[in-house]
Amino acid sequence: MKDEREIVTVTIDGIEVQAPKGELLIRVAQDNGTFVPRFCWHERMKPVGMCRMCLVEVEGVRGMPPACTTTVTDGMVVNTKSETVKKAQDGVLEFLLINHPLDCPVCDRGGECPLQDQTLAFGPGESRYVEEKRHFEKPIPISELVLLDRERCIQCSRCTRFADEIAGDRLIDFGERGGEMQVITYPDDPFTSYFSGNTVQVCPVGALTAKPYRFRARPWDLSAVETSCQTCSVGCRGSLESSSNELVRLLGVDVEPVNHGWLCDKGRFGYEATHAEDRARNPMIRRDGALVECSWPEALDAAAEGIKRSLDLHGPASIAMVGGSRGTNEDAYLWARLAKGVIGTDNVDAQIGDGLPAEVVLGLPGATIPDLDEAAAIILLGPDLKEELPVLYLRVRRACVDLGVPILDVSAVDHGLSKYAAASIRHLPGEQASAAREISAALAPLIEGRSGPIVVVLGRSDVATSAEPTVAAAAIIREIPNTRFLIALRRGNVRGAIDLGLAPGFLPGRVTLDAGAGRFAAAWGSAPAEVGLDTAGIFNAASEGRIGALILVGADIVNDFPDRRLVRAGVGGAGFVICINATVTEAAAEADVFLPATVWGEKSGTTTNLEGRISRVGRKIAAVGNPMPDFRIASELALRLGTDFDLETVEEIQDEIARVAPAFAEVDAQLLKRARDGVVLPLALHRDELVLEPRRIPVIDFSWEPIKPEGPGEFEVVEPEVVEPVLEADASDEAAAEEESALPVDISNGAGLPDAQLFVWSAQHAAQPTPGRDNYALRLSAGRSLYDNGRTVASTPALRALIPAQTLRVNPSEISRVGVADGESVRVSTARGSLVLSLTGDANVPAGVAVMPFNIGETGVGDLVDVSLVVTDLRLETLR
Repeated sequence: MKDEREIVTVTIDGIEVQAPKGELLIRVAQDNGTFVPRFCWHERMKPVGMCRMCLVEVEGVRGMPPACTTTVTDGMVVNTKSETVKKAQDGVLEFLLINHPLDCPVCDRGGECPLQDQTLAFGPGESRYVEEKRHFEKPIPISELVLLDRERCIQCSRCTRFADEIAGDRLIDFGERGGEMQVITYPDDPFTSYFSGNTVQVCPVGALTAKPYRFRARPWDLSAVETSCQTCSVGCRGSLESSSNELVRLLGVDVEPVNHGWLCDKGRFGYEATHAEDRARNPMIRRDGALVECSWPEALDAAAEGIKRSLDLHGPASIAMVGGSRGTNEDAYLWARLAKGVIGTDNVDAQIGDGLPAEVVLGLPGATIPDLDEAAAIILLGPDLKEELPVLYLRVRRACVDLGVPILDVSAVDHGLSKYAAASIRHLPGEQASAAREISAALAPLIEGRSGPIVVVLGRSDVATSAEPTVAAAAIIREIPNTRFLIALRRGNVRGAIDLGLAPGFLPGRVTLDAGAGRFAAAWGSAPAEVGLDTAGIFNAASEGRIGALILVGADIVNDFPDRRLVRAGVGGAGFVICINATVTEAAAEADVFLPATVWGEKSGTTTNLEGRISRVGRKIAAVGNPMPDFRIASELALRLGTDFDLETVEEIQDEIARVAPAFAEVDAQLLKRARDGVVLPLALHRDELVLEPRRIPVIDFSWEPIKPEGPGEFEVVEPEVVEPVLEADASDEAAAEEESALPVDISNGAGLPDAQLFVWSAQHAAQPTPGRDNYALRLSAGRSLYDNGRTVASTPALRALIPAQTLRVNPSEISRVGVADGESVRVSTARGSLVLSLTGDANVPAGVAVMPFNIGETGVGDLVDVSLVVTDLRLETLR
């Protein structure tokens, strides 16, 4: 957002500088090369002036005001280095050190501690205090992840302000007074915030430490690389640090368009999964009914032979590929090229049956995360952001609470942001379209007098309901003027995988198969002849014996896909199964060939987040054993199938993508290296947001301060011709679409092909109404939980203990109707199957709805859902 404030002239230590009127003096000084010492001030929090370390002299002002609460005015004269200021700094530091223990040799902050640094730079140099310091029991756990050392605390309130202002989890506060003041938690409300690790990073001393990092390393033993988190599709930037070829820490990097330096705890501590004990280190093939380790050439030859055999017997349509959303863009592109350009199949889907059709993801007018701040209103029609996209939750909350953007919540049950909504529309799962018809009336009073786009956060609210109701609702909302969509996708690089062709009916660069087949046949040598199957279609075909070779790429398919019975039947019915993964999952254990792949932290490249922003992923450590990057596995398989990709490096792949994929035009390796905040696709529409730098980002300045990219640059702005997406096509529209598809492709600005056309999607397998629905049935809502039984949490010791117990939540009236006690186990039955679960009453769950996390427990939602149905209805029976 352009700053339109009046520019004033300020003199700081004899040097005239210009700054926007009303800007904080501490920020103006910092932006112009003068560091004013501070402890309590943080760029992303409200100033409070508690620590008094930033006192300065201002001509004409009585006393010394704190720079963190003083705003600049025209003609202001400031002195930050006078003897008076120096004396004040000496006094503040001396008071802080009276009770601060000399734990530096054993403190995790030693070597990167602002109190150390500022005592040396601004302190008195010696202490006059000889009395006994105060003592507290230490450390005490304030959460499963954070330890508190009260002796070290300097009462700056950064941790309590973060919890309150940023996370909205006011679960820690100050207790007592004077010398006994300390950070406390509440007995009935433990510090269970999903963002607790941020309090450790913002703490300017070692009062708060993270259990996974405590006593692990010293800053001078660490090396770091900037990277993008792949835990979810927000793509938060972070500094990944290692020691002795082991990942030991991830710190948030302050990137304005994305995460503001914040990370969720799953993303912050999930790096431990890279070193999981169950990592597969060597390739395997099936011999005598069992997987046995073998050499890479032997495994690759066996995999290629299985693909060739299916091709020869049944043609390209007998081969399918599922997955690819956990790798990099470069991985996704070569998997797409292998499947669609070498094998010739379009049976490819990176989404595991829990997302939205690629036509919708690519066809809706897109919003960016910063659009939330300037929106006229935000419509929430999707998953619980706090559980599934936690840092996007922080951005939406900030837009509402701090910037006054109203929220319209359209959901089946309350979620993390419901309490901030200005208006809410409740509906039964599966009835999103009916709710969408009420949005215009509910929205009108919210946007009256407001400007800016209406940003819709759109996604599948739960996996027990098909995509069809959400797509129907999107078609209705699309008719509201000035509406843009942020698609809430699951898994780290789903957007990048779809952009690069890992979706049926699409080729790399957001090009439909019909529009781009000729272009890619020329570039690759061939392209699929017909549109293929999505994940559900692939497993249906495999269960019927119509898939001769099934390639599973980085997916725990049995636990990720909503319908376990179907996926198990599909894996069992496929003629030949190749699994590329880091661990031997349930499906991998049934594979004919297993190929171990490198994971995040061991590979470099790029990923694309949910808004279409491409960011770099850094390789920090060398893989242990013999895993191989996905793109190399794809290249080796292609070579054995008769095609040499001749692409040896990530940069070479990026350059090829820029040449052949229209939406990626000009986004080559050099641009990606220099783009400070990443590149939003298509570049032609977002050039004005692009900031370049001549070198890579220095990731560490002061770890206690927001870690920020540096080095602005320039880029020529070119205004493209924008082709608006259409909603539904009649006969004239279809003719126009055919004419557009024949347009020549000009990759000079990425706008040569029309945008993908959005249409009201109908499932490939006709959805049927739920059988047996009656007055006793409940409608199941099954969203995801942040802490789940997925690989990241299950392989991370620090997070494993946070997985909640599996339970079915219903309105208390349902418990009374069934005639059981709260917490008692009942039989839960659907058209697909039945389970025994604990039943819990929750007044926030509407009558007629049952809520259960999808990804908790050994058995669960996947055993109850039939993906051929639009919704999942269930019945409760007592066990007595």
